[in-house]
Amino acid sequence: MFIYLIILFCTFLLYYARWHYRHWERLGFPYVKAKGPLGVLDSVLRTRQKSFGMAIYDAYKQSSEKILGIYIINRPAVLIRDAQLARDILTKDFISFHDRGVYVDEENDPMSGGLFFLKGTKWKTLRAKLTPSYSSGKLKSMFSTIQDVSQKLVNYLDSELPEDGSSRRVELKHLFATLEKFFQSLGWSEKASDFMNKIVKETVCYREQNNVERKDMLQILLQLRNTGKINTDDDDGHVNAQLWSAQKTKEALEWMTVDVIAAQLYLFYIAGFETTASTSAFTLYELARYPKLLQKAQQDVEKAVEQHGSLTYDALKDMKYLDLCIKETIRKYPALPILNRECTNDYQLPDSELVIKKGTPVIISLFGIHRDAKYFPEPLRYNPERFSEENPTFDSIAYMPFGEGPRHCIAQRMGLINVKVAIAQILQRFKVEINENMKEIEIDNFGVPIMAKGGVNIFLAKKLNTISK
Repeated sequence: MFIYLIILFCTFLLYYARWHYRHWERLGFPYVKAKGPLGVLDSVLRTRQKSFGMAIYDAYKQSSEKILGIYIINRPAVLIRDAQLARDILTKDFISFHDRGVYVDEENDPMSGGLFFLKGTKWKTLRAKLTPSYSSGKLKSMFSTIQDVSQKLVNYLDSELPEDGSSRRVELKHLFATLEKFFQSLGWSEKASDFMNKIVKETVCYREQNNVERKDMLQILLQLRNTGKINTDDDDGHVNAQLWSAQKTKEALEWMTVDVIAAQLYLFYIAGFETTASTSAFTLYELARYPKLLQKAQQDVEKAVEQHGSLTYDALKDMKYLDLCIKETIRKYPALPILNRECTNDYQLPDSELVIKKGTPVIISLFGIHRDAKYFPEPLRYNPERFSEENPTFDSIAYMPFGEGPRHCIAQRMGLINVKVAIAQILQRFKVEINENMKEIEIDNFGVPIMAKGGVNIFLAKKLNTISK
């Protein structure tokens, strides 16, 4: 009898699996057939050949349909392949896709309360309050802090390169995927998120007790905490405590807690660190492959610096060709290879009877769209001129490196400034050795952001006439 029950149970599971994985077929959607219980993530979780974004890209390449039903393990999801539909979902039809559908429990897990993860009204309220943080005035006031960090980059490279001006191979993008586990093996018991929370609380306490101010994101968030808003003018984030309203301060403190501040800083650090490093590294790698492009970028930087006397915020804005290079980099290597949303209202596809049901995960393969020859001719060719204002050669509808709509990356302007400063500093101070035989970067099989297999390696040398500067 026991054996019969086992057989009956296994038979039930088999038929249920067959029924479950025919979900999209029953609804009439074009779909990617699930090869096993892991769906499109089979190459991620079972064979470990691909990263999540590249597994989604593989599904993207299997069809020419505008939308595909896929299975993320056992959960039905839709993959958007059409650029116009993707943009509509992110913008004009945002009301039906306003959440990302990712884990968030800010009450029990405060560090999950970052802007990226929040839903509905909580996201909308925090987004509105944080938006002034990235005004031109705020970014300009923080530029000196950005320069200080970029100088540390220059000093590090100076210490790694020979004094005689000979070149040396430099790994531009170190990978520290297991760094936290390594520290924990040495006795460090705190998770990175807990450690960040602790640092923020200690820093906030120190600044308030000692009346310390810095031109950085924490100072701006403290202004929001203490006054209930961020000034929209071009000041440096300074807050005069004597002008605070007692009631307004009380309301701000109840809403913008230190835990909320820590969650935002943790998110900005994790998202900003990886994307800035990758984009800078990929840009320099591609320029090293194309001598004419490298020369144009170097001349662009040198001309702007000479005109303004030094690497200033205004000089950075005049580096127009470097802008094109960075645009092409984040086209070819989008920081996040996918954009994700959750359907929050039943949504009928335009010119179709198909309906995406509420609660369905929606995945946009940004990597796929950005490397689709339909939108970007010769997609593997690194061609900054495709973004020139005089003769653009791409479909602007398909270019969404920071997402689009109300949930586009709030810090995109700051990220671009960080990348431009890093690249400009390197092109100013060091010679990039040309190697036209360098291969296309191979994407590694871990992480959500794009990781280069074997790192990003180029040869750099000191410019002898700048060593003493």
